[in-house]
Amino acid sequence: MSLLAAALVLLADAPVAATPASPPAAAPAKFADINGGWTVDLRVDLADAAYTQPMDLAIADDGTITGSFYQSEILAGKAGRAQGRTCIAFRTTDGQGLYHTSACLVDGRMVGQTWAEGRSFVLPWTAERR
Repeated sequence: MSLLAAALVLLADAPVAATPASPPAAAPAKFADINGGWTVDLRVDLADAAYTQPMDLAIADDGTITGSFYQSEILAGKAGRAQGRTCIAFRTTDGQGLYHTSACLVDGRMVGQTWAEGRSFVLPWTAERR
């Protein structure tokens, strides 16, 4: 038997000391970076007078969104992650028509738009954490 083979046999038969396993670090909530309260800036032009509305998001680990935007309950929505971005899309209503909203987190703020289907407009907006 070669010296290398003999050394491998000795190592294979050597007792292995048990080391206690470190507890796994708690993983942050999947969408913690977008959960919570936001103030949405709905100005058409940044030179216009301030016009803001609240957006409250509660996002489950499966991406389901609940909450409210512009004082309307979120009817259906999902959050997702791809291409290095975290984004949301949801639907609300004012009782007259549907509003389709989507946004992505960019440098700590939301950059999004809302399509008012019945009113035939799209409004780009930004939001900051409250």
